Amino acid sequence: MSQTEATAEEAGKAQKAQKATDAEKAGPRQRSVRVVMFGLMTALLLAMLDNMIVGTAMPTIVGELGGLNHLSWVVTAYTLATAASTPIWGKLGDMYGRKGIFLTSIVLFLFGSALSGMSQSMDQLISFRAVQGLGAGGLMVGVMAIIGELIPPRERGKYQGLMAGVMAVAMIGGPLVGGSITDNWGWRWSFYINLPIGVIALAMVTIVLHLPKKRVQGRIDYLGAALLTVAITSLVLLTTWGGTQYAWGSAQIIGLLVLGLAALAAFLWAETRAAEPVLPLRIFRSANFSLISLVAFIVGFTMFGAMTFLPLFQQTVQGASATNSGLLLLPLLLAMLVVSMVAGRITTSTGKYKIFPLVGGALMTVGLFLLSTMDVHTSRFTSGLYMAVLGAGMGFIMQITMLIAQNSVEMKDIGVGSSSSTLFRTIGGSFGVSLFGALFSHQVTHGMSASAAGASATKAGAQLDPATIAKLPAAVKDAYFHAVADGTHTVFLWGAIISVIGFAAAWFITETPLRSAAPKAADADAGKGEGEGEQAPVLADAI
Repeated sequence: MSQTEATAEEAGKAQKAQKATDAEKAGPRQRSVRVVMFGLMTALLLAMLDNMIVGTAMPTIVGELGGLNHLSWVVTAYTLATAASTPIWGKLGDMYGRKGIFLTSIVLFLFGSALSGMSQSMDQLISFRAVQGLGAGGLMVGVMAIIGELIPPRERGKYQGLMAGVMAVAMIGGPLVGGSITDNWGWRWSFYINLPIGVIALAMVTIVLHLPKKRVQGRIDYLGAALLTVAITSLVLLTTWGGTQYAWGSAQIIGLLVLGLAALAAFLWAETRAAEPVLPLRIFRSANFSLISLVAFIVGFTMFGAMTFLPLFQQTVQGASATNSGLLLLPLLLAMLVVSMVAGRITTSTGKYKIFPLVGGALMTVGLFLLSTMDVHTSRFTSGLYMAVLGAGMGFIMQITMLIAQNSVEMKDIGVGSSSSTLFRTIGGSFGVSLFGALFSHQVTHGMSASAAGASATKAGAQLDPATIAKLPAAVKDAYFHAVADGTHTVFLWGAIISVIGFAAAWFITETPLRSAAPKAADADAGKGEGEGEQAPVLADAI
């Protein structure tokens, strides 16, 4: 055997040995990834399940604590705190390391949950829900940012199904679990149930996940954080109160609009001068990031509107049980789950993703238009098919928006990128629910007023529950059904029109290659202390 052949044979043996070693290491690491993902998904479930469970307990809470006129603030305080804190959590993770910041958000959420369960008045509950919302803002961002740092974009698609599955479990199981807990254990357990779930997430993330700590020299952008909080709070309150508690042209709503726009302008000015801006404007230089942020806003706008008014239509017009309201959305959620898993697998295997927001935007538009055609004669089967079309569109686009956002920013900004995408979707949802709600209420009131039989019930028309409707005279009942059908027609038709904007924005997205590997530390960094240099995330090999 010649020397060249011997050298080639030795090289081949060395290559096989290296592959065997890599395969041995891959097994424990893959198990570690699965364990970490389970902990992250548990934390994500906390954030998404809470409002679903609490919503079913609210009538009982009001019955015990009173304060019916403050009922909306139980939800508004949570939503405001979540929206305002979302970008701040993302920036803190970029500056000081994601694991510690994420664990802090879980602890804060559990602390708020425990306090909410111990509330003795409606004022206390509202305050403690705000604390809970502050923690919730970090849960969603923390999960997305850690996944973004732990798993490269090229491989991230395969985990989309997990996130879609968590959403489906929250949407379907939340109302059922909330009703059962309230009936059997009392409303306080609607908050206490978060504690054991949160402890599991804390333990798994603490033990298994190891991310590099960071040390930064910059200071926290307190001015930017304060201005952003004022801007978000003003806009959320504007959309929450507009057309309901105050008229759209009232001094309060106009004042909130002026305050929100002024704070937003001041925030943009401050961010250009901050050493460590809470929301670096440079990330918007990426056309892809700006476009996908618009798409995320439109998705939130239309999705939350659909989630709000679909159960209302089915419970009122189609006579479905409120107890099983989560099951009414099953066609939409199953379609979203299956399509999201398929889209994720295709993205992982091919690295292609632009087609998904395009197809998703088209299907969402078609689905919303089909839902706008529903009337008092539409069967549950037909409405289920329409919901499946909408769900498929959401499945194509929901997780892809986060993937594109994270792939469009540098690794050092992945927390801000994740929080920004989440924030735009949250703000879009707030705008969608409030504006669609105003359209719906106006249409129902107009429909009842136009009917001779329903004119006397106009004031109560928008507040009738299924039990009250069953006792109404046949003529009034029929008038109300038609008014609600007209209201949902208006909501979904406008939703379809607005969805076209997201579809159009998706056409301009450029398909840049997905990063196929997580950033690795350079050999020169091997001897540096923890927190210096670019280090790859590390998972514990022993579970």
